[in-house]
Amino acid sequence: MDENDSQGRVTRGVGTPLHLEPSSNEILTEGTRMNLKRAAVLALAIPLITACSSAAPAAPSASTEGSAAPAGGEIVVGLITKTETNPFFVKMKEGAQAKATELGAKLLTGAGAKDGDNEGQVTAMENMINAGAKGILITPSDTKAIVPSIQKARAAGVVVIALDTATDPQDASDALFATDNFKAGLLIGEWAAKAMTGKTPVIATLDLAPGITVGAQRHNGFLQGMGLVSGIATDSTDLATSKEVVCAQDTHGDQTEGQTAMENCLSKNADINLVYTINEPAAFGAFTALKNAGKEKDVTIVSVDGGCQGVQGVVDGKIAATSQQYPLKMAEMGVEAIVKYAKEGVKPSGYTDTGVTLITDKAQDGVDSKDSAFGLANCWGNK
Repeated sequence: MDENDSQGRVTRGVGTPLHLEPSSNEILTEGTRMNLKRAAVLALAIPLITACSSAAPAAPSASTEGSAAPAGGEIVVGLITKTETNPFFVKMKEGAQAKATELGAKLLTGAGAKDGDNEGQVTAMENMINAGAKGILITPSDTKAIVPSIQKARAAGVVVIALDTATDPQDASDALFATDNFKAGLLIGEWAAKAMTGKTPVIATLDLAPGITVGAQRHNGFLQGMGLVSGIATDSTDLATSKEVVCAQDTHGDQTEGQTAMENCLSKNADINLVYTINEPAAFGAFTALKNAGKEKDVTIVSVDGGCQGVQGVVDGKIAATSQQYPLKMAEMGVEAIVKYAKEGVKPSGYTDTGVTLITDKAQDGVDSKDSAFGLANCWGNK
C-alpha cells in the first residue's frame, strides 16, 4: 500500500520509494502528490523489466545551440537513478543536490525499486516532465526500453543526459557523462595478469545480467586486459569467454547474490584463484563466500567502482584492485549542463569521459595505478 511520508513523498509499502523529491524541501501540491501516488500504484502493477545496456563511448562532440528558456522562472532539474540504495547512486544524488543548490536550481529525484525497474524510471520521467523539468539526468536500467520515454521528453523540449550508462542507441539521449567501462575492466585485467605471473589463472566472473552493455564492457575489458581475448567490440552485449574462465554467474551487482554466485562457483571448481566482479557489493559477497570456505587468502578479487567502502576493502585486503569511477563528477557536470541550457540555450551533446583510476596497494610494473590513500581521498569523486 502506498502512503505519503512526512516530506510529501509517495512511497511504496515495500521496496524502494518511487517518488519525486523537491531538493529544497518544498512541498508538492496536493494534486501532484495524488498524481505521483497513482503513478506509483500503477508501477507496482507492471512486471519488472530486467534488461539494461550501455553503448560504447563515442567521440566527444561540441555543444549545439537550442532555444533559450524564457527569462525568469525556476530552473527544474530531474535526476533518475537505477536505485536509491546503491552507494554509487546515493553519492550521485548528493553531487546533483549540491550543484543544484549552488546554482539556484530545484532538483527532483526518482528511482526504480531495484536495478532493472524500467517502469519505475518511466513513471519518474513522466512526472518530471509534468513538473516542468528543463532537463533530466538518468542512469537507465533498461537502455532500450527507456528510449520511447526519452524521445517523448526531448519532443517536449526537455534535455536528457545519460549518466554512467548510455542509452541504446547512445544518441537517443542528448549527451552521455560516464566512465569508460571497457577501460575500467581493462585496467583490472592488466593488473591481474601481472599479479598472477607464474600462476595459471582459474577464473570466476561474477557479472551483472545478460544483455547489459555496461556489464559486458567491464567483463570483456577485463579478459582483454588479462590477454585472454582480443579484438572485442567495445559496444558488444555478448560476454567473451576463454578456457581460463571456469565459472560465470550473474549477480545484478548485489552483495547477497554475489555471495551465492561465489558459492556456486566454488562448488563447480574449488581451484578458482582469480575472481572478477562487476562491482564492489558483488566483490564483498564473493569475499564472504571465500572466507566461509577458508579460501580468502588463496583467491585474488578485482572489481570496479572505487567507492569509499570498496577502497577500504583494498586497505583491508578483501579486494586486491579496483577501478575507481566518479559519480559525483557525473552528476555535477549534468546539473551544470542543464542549467546552462536553461539560461543560454546551449545543448550538451556527445560523450564526456568522467575518468577512471586503478586503485591498489600492490602496484605492478607497467600498470598505472594509485594507492588506497589516493583512493580514499578521491572515492566517489571527493576532493
